Amino acid sequence: MTTIKNEVLIRVYVVTLLLVLAALAVFSRAFVISISEGKKWRDLGDQQFVKLMPIEPLRGNIFASDGSILATSLPFYEIRFDPLTSNITESLFAQKVDSLSMCLASISDKFDAKGWKDYLWKARKEPIRGVLIMEKATQEQYERMKMFPLFRLGKYKGGFIASQKSFRSHPFGTLALRTLGYVNPEDSKYVGLEGYYNNYVGGEQGEEMMHKVGRDLWLPMNDLKQVDPRNGDDLLTTLDVNIQDITQEALLKSIDYHNADGGCAIVMEVKTGAIKAISNFRRIGKDTLGEIYNDAINKRTEPGSTLKLASIMAMLEDDYVNLEDTVDVNYGKTRFFDRILEDAEKHGMKLTTVRHAFEMSSNVGISRLVQRFYGENKKAEKFIAHLRDFNLDKKTGIDLEGESDPEIKEAYNAKKEWSGITLPWMSIGYEMTLTPLQVLTFYNAVANDGMMMKPYLLSEVQRLGEPIKTFKPVVIKRRIASKKTITMAKSLLEGVVLNGTAKDLRTSKFSFAGKTGTAQVNYGKLGPDDKKEYQASFAGYFPAENPVYSCIVVVYNPKQYGFYGAICAGPVFREIADKAFTLKTELHDCINKREKMPMKGPMLPSGDAGMAYDIDFLLDKLNFRYYKQAKKEFAALKVSGDSLKLTDRNIDVNAVPNVVGMRLKDALHLLENRGLKVGVNGYGVVRRQSIPAGARVAAGAYIAIALE
Repeated sequence: MTTIKNEVLIRVYVVTLLLVLAALAVFSRAFVISISEGKKWRDLGDQQFVKLMPIEPLRGNIFASDGSILATSLPFYEIRFDPLTSNITESLFAQKVDSLSMCLASISDKFDAKGWKDYLWKARKEPIRGVLIMEKATQEQYERMKMFPLFRLGKYKGGFIASQKSFRSHPFGTLALRTLGYVNPEDSKYVGLEGYYNNYVGGEQGEEMMHKVGRDLWLPMNDLKQVDPRNGDDLLTTLDVNIQDITQEALLKSIDYHNADGGCAIVMEVKTGAIKAISNFRRIGKDTLGEIYNDAINKRTEPGSTLKLASIMAMLEDDYVNLEDTVDVNYGKTRFFDRILEDAEKHGMKLTTVRHAFEMSSNVGISRLVQRFYGENKKAEKFIAHLRDFNLDKKTGIDLEGESDPEIKEAYNAKKEWSGITLPWMSIGYEMTLTPLQVLTFYNAVANDGMMMKPYLLSEVQRLGEPIKTFKPVVIKRRIASKKTITMAKSLLEGVVLNGTAKDLRTSKFSFAGKTGTAQVNYGKLGPDDKKEYQASFAGYFPAENPVYSCIVVVYNPKQYGFYGAICAGPVFREIADKAFTLKTELHDCINKREKMPMKGPMLPSGDAGMAYDIDFLLDKLNFRYYKQAKKEFAALKVSGDSLKLTDRNIDVNAVPNVVGMRLKDALHLLENRGLKVGVNGYGVVRRQSIPAGARVAAGAYIAIALE
C-alpha cells in the first residue's frame, strides 16, 4: 500500500514539475515577446494595418530650345469616398446624399442621380470604406468634385479621398521620342533624357500614413507626419522642334522609298556641339517604322568612305601628300595580298590627283597612298596615332546612356585580328567600328576649324521657371589637326559637292560640304544565296563658307532604287539643309554686312507723297539723307541730281486734291473730306486719278483712283 502511495506521489511531483517548467517557459517567452521583442512585433502588426505609403511626384516637363513642350506629366485622380468617416453622422449623410448624388450624375455617366444615391447608401450600410467614385478623373473634374456636398468638407471630415497619379504625354507625338526616353523603375530601365536626368526630372517622393480598410484598399489617416512630394524639375533641351521635324520627315521618306531596314540622322550646332535634332527608325514588320533604339548613339558599324577624310588628314599632317600630287588609281582595281579591292564605279582612269581621288571616293587611290606611307615601312602605329589624335578612339560623352565604345585596332596585334589587309581596309573605313555620332563629332570639328566640341542635349535645368543649373558648351580638344590640314580638308569636302560623288546634290541657294559613304556590311560572310547588304551615309556641314550646322545621315540596308550614299543618304542631308536654310535667319548673310553702295538718282524714292510727319519718320528710320523743306501737313519726295528733297504738297481746300504718289489711307482722307465718292482699283500707291487736281466739283461727285 505504501509503495503504491509513493509511486502516485512521485508521478504527481513529476507532472507538477513539468507544469511549472512549462509555465516558466511560457512566461519567459511572453516576457521576451512583450519586452525584448515588443517593438519589433508591434511594428510588424502595425505594418499589416498601418504604414507609410509613398506619394508619387509629378515628373518635370521637357522643353525644346524655344520652350515648346516635348514631354509633360498630365495628372489624373482616383476618387474614392469614405461614407463611414467619423464626422459623417447618419443624419448628415441622409441630409446630403440627394444633392451629392445629383452632382455626381452631372459629372459622370456611371449612374443617374437615383443610381448614385442607391450606390452610396449601399456603401454606408454594408459597410464599404473607400468606395470608388471615378477611376481617372481629370484635373477639371477633380476641382469640381472638391466642391460637392460632403466632399467639400475634405479628406478627414468629408470622406473625399483623391489619389493623384499621372501619365506621360508627348504633345509632338513621335518627335525625338527615343531621345526623350522613359523611366520604368520596376524593370530598371532608364532610357534617354528621362533616364539620364531622372534625379532632376523625377522629383522626390512624399509620404502619407495610410490604414488598411479592406483587401488592397488603404485610406489616408489624419497624421501630421505626412510629407508632400516635390515635383520634378524641368529640362530645357537643345533640340529644335522645326529641325527635328524636318529631319524626321526626310529620314522616314528615304527609308520608305529605298525599303531600308532603318536609318538615323543627327544635326549638331557647329560652334557649340548642341544637338538640334536626332532621329532613329527601324523597320517593325513589313510596313511599320518605329523608334526602337537610339542607333545614332549606340549602333557601332564600319562607317565606310566617310572615314577617308581621316586618312587624307593623317597624310596631310605628316606632309606625305599634296592635294595636287598624282596617284595611281589603276583603272579602279588593285590587289593587296590575296584580296582584290575595287572602286565603287568604273572610271577608266589610270592616274589622277589626290584631290580628285578623294572627290570621286576612290578606294584604290586612298588605300594605295595609305599603304605606301604607313604600311610598307611598318608605320601603321603612326597612322593609328593620327586616328587617336582625331579622337576617333573615344566616346563623345553625350548626356545619354548607352553610347557604344568605338573600336580601332592596335597595329600588328594578331590577337585583335590585325592582318596584311587591315591597314588598306582601315584607310577606307573598314575594320574599325564607330557610331554615327562619333563620326559626326569628327566632321563637326573640321567644320569648327579643328576644335572638337562635346555633343550635348541639355542646356538648363529649371525649377518654377528659374534656372537652377546651366550646361555650357564643352571643348573636347582645342585642335585635332593643324590649321593648314583643316583648311585643305574643308576644300576637299567642298570639292565632293562641287565636282565629286555629291555633285548632283549641289544647289545655287547655298553652299554645303560633305562626304558620301557606302559600306558593304556583310563582306566576307556571304553564302551562295546571300545578297550583299550596304550602309549608305553622308556627313557634312552647311553653309560651307561659315558652317552653322553639321549633319550625318545613315541609311541601313537599302534594298531598292540604289544603295550608294549619294543616292540614299545625301538627299536626306540636302532636304534638311534646304528647309533649315529657309527657316533659320542665322544661315543667311545680313544685308547690312555688305559694303554700302551710293544710291543713284533713279533709285531714290521720288514721287512718294503723304503726311509730312509719316514720311519724315520713315526716312529717319531708314537712315536716308535728305533735305527737309516741307513745312505743311502734306509733303512729297523729289529727286534733284543725287539729292533727295522733302517738299510741301499744296492742298487746296476748295478743289480736288492731288493724291498721286499717296497711299490709300492718305488719299481717302483727303478725297472723302471734300465730299467725293471714291472708287478704288489696284494695290500700292496712287498712280492716276480720274478728276485732275485743282478741278472744282460738287460734293457727292464720283472720282476713281488707280493704285499700282
